[in-house]
Amino acid sequence: MVGHQECIMEEDNRTPQLWRKTLTAPAPFADETNCQCQAPHEKLTIAQARLGTPADRPVRVYADGIFDLFHSGHARALMQAKTLFPNSYLLVGVCSDDLTHKFKGFTVMNEAERYEALRHCRYVDEVIRDAPWTLTPEFLEKHKIDFVAHDDIPYSSAGSDDVYKHIKEAGMFVPTQRTEGISTSDIITRIVRDYDVYARRNLQRGYTAKELNVSFINEKRYRFQNQVDKMKEKVKNVEERSKEFVNRVEEKSHDLIQKWEEKSREFIGNFLELFGPDGAWKQMFQERSSRMLQALSPKQSPVSSPTRSRSPSRSPSPTFSWLPLKTSPPSSPKAASASISSMSEGDEDEK
Repeated sequence: MVGHQECIMEEDNRTPQLWRKTLTAPAPFADETNCQCQAPHEKLTIAQARLGTPADRPVRVYADGIFDLFHSGHARALMQAKTLFPNSYLLVGVCSDDLTHKFKGFTVMNEAERYEALRHCRYVDEVIRDAPWTLTPEFLEKHKIDFVAHDDIPYSSAGSDDVYKHIKEAGMFVPTQRTEGISTSDIITRIVRDYDVYARRNLQRGYTAKELNVSFINEKRYRFQNQVDKMKEKVKNVEERSKEFVNRVEEKSHDLIQKWEEKSREFIGNFLELFGPDGAWKQMFQERSSRMLQALSPKQSPVSSPTRSRSPSRSPSPTFSWLPLKTSPPSSPKAASASISSMSEGDEDEK
């Protein structure tokens, strides 16, 4: 199980047991812990280390570096060093500011910050402060180092073509792979390339021009650019909101038009169903018209009527057949009275 280790001194016939610790605390510093490897430290070959060692005799792997702006490339290299062997104890040496500034250059983080960054990496079991630039036999013996892990690219520094050359010749070197695309130099290059952007960013976050080592003119220029960017952002937000509003209006208009078309079709269909050539209204009108005509037109009287039977005392009267007379209706009340008087006179003559 990957984690930190601590030595618990237990009375035993052999050596104290070495137990792994869960990830609940930072890795200890080598000069502040009483943990010393007291197990018999016999020299191991890489083949023996890969086969596995007893629990109280982990393979002590050493990795060193500057670890400025600690990033994922550093963490991956330490992960590889930690997992080289089944039972390993990873010691990480961090060079001081003096050595780093002398042989490599100025760092962004100071040595205390770099030490703390390493202590909180999950793969690290122990941190060695003020590590030497070139490993000496005395240093290797003091910390009981079995193998040194680093990438295989020759590291030219301090007047040497490769500071790990004597480690490789001793058979104590185990190579790791670099992570492409990420390094401290790459990160610094990004910052330098976009210096104006980060200077404006920090001014906006409350840092002073003095803290950023920015001149008065550049400070005003950066602040003006920040104001311009804010205005651009506001205009952009207004444009986006306007587009969203227009899109919503278009969607609602489309929905309204679609609903209106559906209602129009429904209305036209209902109208044609009622008032079309074969509509229900026409049939109803025809039925009512026929009923009204039947109610208004009189029924025809019979063509002949039965003869009257008279008493024997009287002489039989001649029979008449009543036929309907086609007469035109009187044009005026006087004409109607004249026709009535003529009809009465005729009756008197018949008597």
